[in-house]
Amino acid sequence: MQDISYDVRVYKTDAYKGKKTTTYYVRWKVGNRTWKKPFRNAAQADTYRGEIQAAARKGAAFSLLTGEPVSWNRVKRPDMSWYEFACKFVDMKWRNASAKYRQDIARALTTATPAMFANERGKPEDLLLRTAMRRWAFNTKQREEAPGDIADALRWLSANTNPVSALGDDSVLVRALLDTATSRLDGKRAATSTVLRNKIILQNALDYAVELKLLPANPLKGIKWKAPKPSHEVDRRSVVNHAQVRALLAAVEGQNPSGKRLVAFFALMYYAGLRPEEVVNLRDYNVTLPPPVLNEESGEWEESGEWGELHFAKAAPFAGREWTDDGTLREERSLKHRANGHSRPVPIPPALVRILRAHLAAPYGRAVDGRLFSGVRGGELPSITYRRVWAKARQEALTPEEATSPLAKRVYDLRHACVSTWLNAGVPPTQVAEWAGHSVEVLLRIYAKCIVGQDEAAKRRIAEALQGDDK
Repeated sequence: MQDISYDVRVYKTDAYKGKKTTTYYVRWKVGNRTWKKPFRNAAQADTYRGEIQAAARKGAAFSLLTGEPVSWNRVKRPDMSWYEFACKFVDMKWRNASAKYRQDIARALTTATPAMFANERGKPEDLLLRTAMRRWAFNTKQREEAPGDIADALRWLSANTNPVSALGDDSVLVRALLDTATSRLDGKRAATSTVLRNKIILQNALDYAVELKLLPANPLKGIKWKAPKPSHEVDRRSVVNHAQVRALLAAVEGQNPSGKRLVAFFALMYYAGLRPEEVVNLRDYNVTLPPPVLNEESGEWEESGEWGELHFAKAAPFAGREWTDDGTLREERSLKHRANGHSRPVPIPPALVRILRAHLAAPYGRAVDGRLFSGVRGGELPSITYRRVWAKARQEALTPEEATSPLAKRVYDLRHACVSTWLNAGVPPTQVAEWAGHSVEVLLRIYAKCIVGQDEAAKRRIAEALQGDDK
């Protein structure tokens, strides 16, 4: 049986107006069979109809199996709009992704999607579209609950994005998609961390398109693209010394209503090198303090000067209620760079022992569930609370020049100061890495510029070697 035909007739495009969207159907006949292909907008339909009509006028042979010109040599593949595909990718990732990674996926797809707009007729305002995508479309929990104007924006997106298959035939569109995904709203390149993260997410999405047979291969892999070089080193200017930390903690304590309950919070980052999400999730059973000793002369209990220990296996990074499975602000996860269930021991120096003992003895020292830190009204400690307290403490405790500098500008810089102190004290990097929850390689790369004195020691050794040669 012959599987080709030269008998081709192209019909007028049909427009079907549904309740929510209009679908455009290109219809043509090859031999005795009529073919029909749907498109989301008129421009796509007109382009495809024109290609079919041009091939028929040239007398091209048409396949009776696909309905398209044999010269196209196209394997008939399923197709899907970019918007539908992006939502499908989000849903596929949702179950096993952390709340933070769910947010990262939503941000990356929100940034990239404008490159796939088929047209701008009736397009909602840019801010509304971005909000609709980031908070609703690319959130499996929220999508079906989108309110009025958000739902209208999502309907426009559903009807006005190019098909995924367009990326398989158009390298210009692929590059535009990559450039858009790695740029800011003003068109300039985004921060290095954002660029690398968004590119990885976009590449993973297009790998999924290949898995769904929407694309024959990942088109990003054929694009020449130079990745920016990430810089993970800690800025030495951000590292505070012990005297500055004492002044900062005193400034924290004087603030109402949250100051007193947050002194130990910041102290745990400076003296024990914890991350904020690790401190937030600490329970009383994670803390082992040395017993106080009795002063026989005064008859009072005093600190022994011994060290204590922290031992914990969970952290609670802030994500937001709409991204967590249980609707809480924070998602409890295993420790960063640790397998699920693996714990991390950290020593507690005497200065921190005193601060923690005072905190545990205070009315706010333990929440009902044993957490060391909670909000003023109970419940989870909001990240905005401790960030505001820290910003005010910097203004009070530092000089005007220091306050405008990078010195301890972020709460996280207290952890950097702690790890830098350990390294400069001569603690072996393997031990510091264990306490800080890093690999040795990452530790030395991040804190390379914070280990003081090494350059001077190296210069002395070189000078001694040169003096030896002169003798």
